[in-house]
Amino acid sequence: MYYSQMTDSQLKEELERVRAQYKQKQELKLKLDMSRGKPAPEQSALSKGILTVISEDSDCISREGIDCRNYGFPKGLIELKEIFAPIIGADPEQIIPCGNSSLNLMYDCVSDAYHFGFPESDKPWGKYERIKFICPCPGYDRHFFITQNLGAELIAVDMLPTGPDMDKVEELCKNDPTVKGIWCVPKYSNPDGYTYSDETVKRLASMECAAKDFKIFWDNAYCIHDLYDESDPLLNILEECKKANNPDRALVFFSTSKITYAGGGVAFVAGSPNTVKYFSDRFAIRVVCYDKLNQLRHARFFQTTEKVYEHMKKHAALLRPKFEMVCNTLSQELDQCGFAQWNKPRGGYFVSLNVMDHTAKRVFALCGEAGVTLTNVGATFPCGMDPRDRNIRISPSAVTEAELKQAMEILCISAKLAALEKLLSHR
Repeated sequence: MYYSQMTDSQLKEELERVRAQYKQKQELKLKLDMSRGKPAPEQSALSKGILTVISEDSDCISREGIDCRNYGFPKGLIELKEIFAPIIGADPEQIIPCGNSSLNLMYDCVSDAYHFGFPESDKPWGKYERIKFICPCPGYDRHFFITQNLGAELIAVDMLPTGPDMDKVEELCKNDPTVKGIWCVPKYSNPDGYTYSDETVKRLASMECAAKDFKIFWDNAYCIHDLYDESDPLLNILEECKKANNPDRALVFFSTSKITYAGGGVAFVAGSPNTVKYFSDRFAIRVVCYDKLNQLRHARFFQTTEKVYEHMKKHAALLRPKFEMVCNTLSQELDQCGFAQWNKPRGGYFVSLNVMDHTAKRVFALCGEAGVTLTNVGATFPCGMDPRDRNIRISPSAVTEAELKQAMEILCISAKLAALEKLLSHR
């Protein structure tokens, strides 16, 4: 029976039962961290060969004869770009391989826009009294931090199974020249696991914008992070922007952070020829070159695009049982309660759980008191404020399956306990 259909006496009886379960879990004195989507050690071990592909001085020379130990060649190694170009969806000359962090690249790109603007800008973004940035929600907290830190007004737009609410996005962009950009995780979105529909991609590429320097920050972090053999299809944003006569609108970001080593991968930015030239010129001011030895290691380790996909199947084999455990536990424990909703992602790194309205903070606290650390409640919304206090991001990758089982049981018990307390407080 759904909690909302129970009588007061039934709710109180259920509350006592759930409290007893919670106390038993507390007595285990667990210490489990599911706050971030980090690869497990077993996933990192899949890439151990990357550390030994360069062992002699002669191994440090790239295909074009570049000594990767030295300065220079900021445009990056062609052998690496050729491997990842089909994955990113751009020609090799439209890609810049950089350091290890795509988030760092995104910050640099927004910062440059604030200080200098884009070639088509009337003035730098920082010269406006305030600019606005569209944030599909729930979304990625670190995206929001970047634009919040630089003083932008963050506008929350609902995330739908097809992508951002495009009616709202188009309305915001059409008449306001201070709306300068939108954050997008277009495939297996963080945290919902949604993939943008063809219609959404086409509308983003072609919509009317009052700001001629409006930018789509297309963080395609999970574009090959499939859990199953059948991958969600996603249109190529660069091609769609070109078709719509807005070739410079999209900035595409990608990294190998959850492919090889989270702290030692290669990040890429891609865009139109104009965009690549602009950022190449900007980057040249602050770096002589990025880590070419790391680029070379990745190129030597993978060799071909096909081997990257083979490598990702090994990741999927490790991750899939964890995601299925999360969804199965939620179904077994919460379906009959009637107050929770969650997604069943086919890729990415997260499961998005919506508990009863105005109880997520309580669920977070209860989990913490029972030894389970979750992502801060509200993190999936701008400025850390979930207006309905209901969204919880589940990050199952870093813990073992045995630990995950315990953590999910505690999360479900905590969600029930918070819901029962809420219902009884209003009777």
